[in-house]
Amino acid sequence: MRDVLDELARRVADGETVGVGTVVATFSSAPRSPGAAMLVGPDGEVTGSVSGGCVEGAVYDLAQQVVAEDLPVLQRYGVSDDDAFAVGLTCGGIIDVYVEPISAETFPELAEIHEAVRAEVPVAIATVIEHPDADRLGRRVVIWPDRVSGTLGSSRATDAVVDDARGMLATGRSGSLHYGPDGQRRGEGMTVFVNSFEPPPRMLVFGAIDFASAMARLGSFLGYRVTVCDARPVFATASRFPEADEVVVDWPHRYLVAQAEAGRVDERTVVAVLTHDPKFDVPLLEVALRLKLAYVGAMGSRRTHDDRVRRLREAGMTEGELAGMASPIGLDLGARTPEETAVSIAAEIIALRWGGRGERLTILDGAIHR
Repeated sequence: MRDVLDELARRVADGETVGVGTVVATFSSAPRSPGAAMLVGPDGEVTGSVSGGCVEGAVYDLAQQVVAEDLPVLQRYGVSDDDAFAVGLTCGGIIDVYVEPISAETFPELAEIHEAVRAEVPVAIATVIEHPDADRLGRRVVIWPDRVSGTLGSSRATDAVVDDARGMLATGRSGSLHYGPDGQRRGEGMTVFVNSFEPPPRMLVFGAIDFASAMARLGSFLGYRVTVCDARPVFATASRFPEADEVVVDWPHRYLVAQAEAGRVDERTVVAVLTHDPKFDVPLLEVALRLKLAYVGAMGSRRTHDDRVRRLREAGMTEGELAGMASPIGLDLGARTPEETAVSIAAEIIALRWGGRGERLTILDGAIHR
């Protein structure tokens, strides 16, 4: 829902009732992840996407229907006969889409959620999307770091879902949870979709060089909150890195230690070390490789890499710690320019995140999406 949240909040504040379809589960080669959403306004205007084009028409019609009938619907789309274009996903995947009418009356917390997301305050929405009791369908609770708003019909169900949703929010995951009708851990009948709105993941780019400028642009495009850090004030200026969210003048290792102690880095954080200068790189990598981060990459030639590894071993780094370093950085794309190199680094980050192999899809068999 993050992609349509601004438009949704605006329309609801204007008194409109809109139909919103949200991907709540995916199977096989589905093109969009849980949480992807599509909004259909009363004027017929569409915002967002649930499938990249495969089933948008069907969801569009269903969204208008649920608004007219004021009844949410959980619908599965997939290839079920020869006419794939008419019935589902031509890519062969399957998605479950929950389509609901949303207005100020049905979702009074929306404005507050919108402000929280803009302020980067973590919040999750847990919605009952399947239940044998029709009166519970569409009930939701909003989970904040310090409080809960709403109920799922009983304290048992609410407590069970809130407990699990907090765990999902902490790791930034959205997805469906399954319980017995009253929140029983063992059982089936109630499905709850948890939509997590955690602050965007961070990309820390060390080294205020041309490659860092390209990396900041691409990192921002991919949805990261980008910080460029360098100890040299003449290079680390906001005017040189307009796409970065912040530019910091500090010794890289000292800055990373301070961020870790403040709890501002986590398992979603990616670090790109682009200075290829041992007086900066070695102390920084000693810190980074001992933190739980999503990615630590270091730029440099094979000779620079060998020298870097030797210095890190002399500094006491273990082989296990060194194995967490992507060096030389990036995938083998034949990149030459700063922009091409940034694509190479981003491709490696994406491949590690989703389990990709970085090979041409045309020579591979099997599912495209993992």
